[in-house]
Amino acid sequence: MEISMPPPQIYVEKTLAIIKPDIVDKEEEIQDIILRSGFTIVQRRKLHLSPEQCSNFYVEQYGKMFFPNLTAYMSSGPLVAMILARHKAISYWLELLGPNNSLVAKETHPDSLRAIYGTDDLRNALHGSNDFAAAEREIHFMFPEVIVEPIPIGQAAKDYLNLHIMPTLLEGLTELCKQKPADPLKFRSGWHLEAPSSQASCQSSCT
Repeated sequence: MEISMPPPQIYVEKTLAIIKPDIVDKEEEIQDIILRSGFTIVQRRKLHLSPEQCSNFYVEQYGKMFFPNLTAYMSSGPLVAMILARHKAISYWLELLGPNNSLVAKETHPDSLRAIYGTDDLRNALHGSNDFAAAEREIHFMFPEVIVEPIPIGQAAKDYLNLHIMPTLLEGLTELCKQKPADPLKFRSGWHLEAPSSQASCQSSCT
C-alpha cells in the first residue's frame, strides 16, 4: 500500500534587524554589508518609537537594571527596522552582529558590526532576533501585516485572523450595511484604502 506524503514546505528564514537611533546615518553603509552577506532586505521601515512602544518591544527585559536606559536610548530618535531573509537568517545575522556588549565585541570579534558601530554595552548599534519565536514576535511588532513563514495553522492561524484580519473585516462589513451602496464590491475596495485602520498602518515611512 502506497502512502501519499505531502510535499515538503520550503521557506526562507526571516529575522528582524534594527539600526538603532545613534547610527541611522550609517544606514546605507550597513545595508551594503547586509546585502553582500547574502541577505535579502524584504521590508524596511523608518520610524520613531515612543518610550511606551520601546517598553512593549523589550517587554522581556522589563525589571532589569538597564531597562529605563534602554527604552530612553531606543526612543531617542528615529530607527530603521528591516526584515532580513536568507538561509539560517537568524543565526547568520547574530554572528554578523557579534556579542551584545560592544566593548567585548571590540576585543573578541573586532570585525563584527557591533565592534565597528557600537559604543558600549547599552549603545550597541544594532539589534537581531535571538530565535524563531523572537523573530516572529518582533517582526509582527514592527510590521503588523507580515506573515512569518512557515504559515501558521490551527490555533496559531485562528489567533492571527482574530488579531489582524477580523477587526478590519468587521469594520468594513458594518460600514457596508450602513451605506448600502449600489456596487458593494467597488465600495469595499475603496473603503479599505480610506479606512482608519489602513491609514494608521501607513503613517510611518515604509519601503
